[in-house]
Amino acid sequence: MKIQTLNKIAKIGLDGFDGKYEIADTCENPDGILVRSASLHDMELPASLLAVARAGAGVNNIPLDVCAEKGIVVFNTPGANANAVKELAIAALFLASRDIIGGVEWAKGLTGDDVAKQVEKGKSQFVGPEIRGKKLGVIGLGAIGVQVANAAQHLGMKVLGYDPYISLQSAWNLNHHVEKAANIADIFTQCDYICIHAPLTEETKHCVNKDTIATMKDGVRILNLSRANLVHDEDIAEALESGKVAKYVTDFPNEKTIAMKNVVPIPHLGASTPESEDNCAVMAVKELRDYLEYGNITNSVNYPAIDAPFTSAMRICLCHRNIPNVLSSLSAIVSGEGINIENLLNKSKGDYAYTIIDCNEAVGDDVVAKLSAVDGVLKVRCIK
Repeated sequence: MKIQTLNKIAKIGLDGFDGKYEIADTCENPDGILVRSASLHDMELPASLLAVARAGAGVNNIPLDVCAEKGIVVFNTPGANANAVKELAIAALFLASRDIIGGVEWAKGLTGDDVAKQVEKGKSQFVGPEIRGKKLGVIGLGAIGVQVANAAQHLGMKVLGYDPYISLQSAWNLNHHVEKAANIADIFTQCDYICIHAPLTEETKHCVNKDTIATMKDGVRILNLSRANLVHDEDIAEALESGKVAKYVTDFPNEKTIAMKNVVPIPHLGASTPESEDNCAVMAVKELRDYLEYGNITNSVNYPAIDAPFTSAMRICLCHRNIPNVLSSLSAIVSGEGINIENLLNKSKGDYAYTIIDCNEAVGDDVVAKLSAVDGVLKVRCIK
């Protein structure tokens, strides 16, 4: 099998491939693609491509709908970089509170033989509040948000969390002292600090804007370590200028934000640790291998999760649209060939679905052709 790497992938991850795989940064007709930040939006996706694994959580650089329509399963690695982002978020809390960066730059510019006296005289301009006892609002309680909420609570903050789609695993991991907000408006109106750890969707885009900022406390401090477009640039600039927002820390600086007053622009360092890159690479390779070799899907963003032991002679894997009568048509074709179906699994996710058919014998190309011709079927492959 051919794997194309579009970015440098940690060696510990690539070591997870065995001799059945050919790994290269350029190759024709790859079966799988490993990517970090490179954009696939303008890339011509070959017919051979079965899966794309993103060594990271965000998938804005991947055309998800295009991939789904071509039967290409897209994976990400949620939680693999959670600790790295959590640590940066804790640092961001302190950077938002006290002008540490400004103070350091000022101190580095001091001259003369009385630096100690200048320090004592000028330090008051960098004074800022302690975080202990303040209320932090965490928007998004996924793998990262839960760790941030728990860490902040242990640092003595009062923590209010909001996530209408919180998973069972995240709920179990969340410190019981973290208060659950009934709606996002509670975060905006009650909190001294607001930290965003939500994905960028139509629902969350520009959730921090002129109207929501108006409901916040005066002097609120906002941390955005998730996606740039969660915060409206012009509106945050106006709020910083007026003092309504005391500080804005963003891990996604652009030509607008770097020129704003009281902004701490971090150069997208959230997952930039060797440990995080290793974790993401290992998880991405594991997901890719499990799909290519066994047809199992874990942590896909465009197809449903399916995991089943592969003990039959052949496994037929089908990506298809989530429409009526597909499943009955598929099973009828296989059964009609006199082939016994030992196991059949079907799951759906939004507009798309995935079906596994385990058979007691191999199927021929004619059966694959019939399956491929079923209305709504996007990709068929057989694994022996």
